[in-house]
Amino acid sequence: MRATYTFSGTWDVPAPPAAVHAVLVDLEHYPSWWPQVRAVASLGPDDARVLCRSVLPYTLDLVLHAVSRSPARLEVAVSGDLAGSVCFWLTPTAAGTRLDLAQEVVVGGLLGVASSVLSPVLRWNHHRMMAGCVAGLAVAAGGG
Repeated sequence: MRATYTFSGTWDVPAPPAAVHAVLVDLEHYPSWWPQVRAVASLGPDDARVLCRSVLPYTLDLVLHAVSRSPARLEVAVSGDLAGSVCFWLTPTAAGTRLDLAQEVVVGGLLGVASSVLSPVLRWNHHRMMAGCVAGLAVAAGGG
């Protein structure tokens, strides 16, 4: 069984877009500022293996492939425990950067089977993951 999840969000990061962009494209250093990213291994110039674990006792094993690294839009294709895409838009603001997220992923395997019952918990877990991202990103980009 498979389940599709769509996530979106908007956050204000108190750092300039160029600084936010530089942190977000540097995947290998995610574990130093994003607490829920446990490990990253480079698989080449456009690919990385990422292990993520938020609050639930389940580690996602993902492979990310860079689709766009433009200053205003970052996008990766996701495969592994999830399949789909994640996109960030970076917009300058008076206070720094507005960061917009669009994510659509399909969950398969045991997690996909459990999704029908666990959907609210999985969404809450994702929310906690993104809260860790935004808090860490603000510090790593020099704005927090």
